Amino acid sequence: MKPGIHPDYHPVVFQDASTGGQFLTRSTITSDRTIEWTDGQTYPLVVVDVTSESHPFWTGATRLLDTAGRVERFRQRYQGRYR
Repeated sequence: MKPGIHPDYHPVVFQDASTGGQFLTRSTITSDRTIEWTDGQTYPLVVVDVTSESHPFWTGATRLLDTAGRVERFRQRYQGRYR
């Protein structure tokens, strides 16, 4: 590999915002927040919205969307323009 052009990979803890689940991995991302991990070391903490612990594809849980409300708002907004 060419020296000096690749980012520095370091240990980082990612936390799922909805479930609170955490996992330690390596990443190039940095954070001002830190957390003490189970091994006693302190690592940067990055909070993310979705991980495999909360994503419907991986959990098998389905989410109910308000599609009827969206359709009704669309019809009210464009009533008479499309038939």
